[in-house]
Amino acid sequence: MQPLAGRVAIVTGAGRGLGRAYARALAAAGARVVVNDVGCGLDGRGADTGVAAAVVEEIRAAGGEATPSLEPVGTVAAGEAIVRTALEAFGRLDVLVNNAGITASHPIEAFPEDAWARIVAVHLTGTFACARAAFATMRTAGRRGRILNTTSGAGLDHVYPGTAAYAAAKGGVVSLTRVIAAEGAPHGITCNAIAPLARTRMSTAFLGAEEEEPTALDPAALGPLVVYLASEASAGVSGAVFTFRRGRIGIGRLDVREEIAPRDAGWTLDELHARLPMLLGPAG
Repeated sequence: MQPLAGRVAIVTGAGRGLGRAYARALAAAGARVVVNDVGCGLDGRGADTGVAAAVVEEIRAAGGEATPSLEPVGTVAAGEAIVRTALEAFGRLDVLVNNAGITASHPIEAFPEDAWARIVAVHLTGTFACARAAFATMRTAGRRGRILNTTSGAGLDHVYPGTAAYAAAKGGVVSLTRVIAAEGAPHGITCNAIAPLARTRMSTAFLGAEEEEPTALDPAALGPLVVYLASEASAGVSGAVFTFRRGRIGIGRLDVREEIAPRDAGWTLDELHARLPMLLGPAG
């Protein structure tokens, strides 16, 4: 039996790259899929309704069930509309994959306010808005739902100059994931995040075309991990951040390092100057 037979999944940003791979993998595992994508450019501008429609047709041609959603994520109203599409088309919702993303690169002193707002709206507010609507639907229906968010090495342990909005939003997604996981635990709703590395138009914009074997950065390689986290088999897994880089799965952490001894009398500037470099470790 297919692991997701009878289940309904939403994938945002499902028209290209990772989202397309996730939607196809979920459908192949038996899920009926809402393919959400406005078809915008990397900077969030423009629209192309054919992007989502093409993935819907691919899924249907392979024997699966899918329907398009053209709502641009980034508002509570949009999140509710996307969830409503799933309920109207398929009658239920079991899985949400928050994948939609845009980007733009600017130095911090010249980062345009409108670009900042667009990027944070899609990555962070969009994740919140869709999770908000999906969580309410899952809890009310008594479903052991699965919410998967997308973060990035830029929000964990990698620094890419020029990506202030993207990195800030992706760091926020990590914290949001953990809060949703805690709130979902009493209801059997899990929430995890994935920090993927794959060859997509966004990663190419960040990193350029990497010299790799054709399959090393194939978005389809993440399909099994997404299907697992969307399935009943992952019931005990929640609040985790999974990294996926060149076929290797890891756990992304933002840990507190070794603490320096407390001072009952407080710290002096000289003591901080002497001790903080020891805490930070070797430079470079």
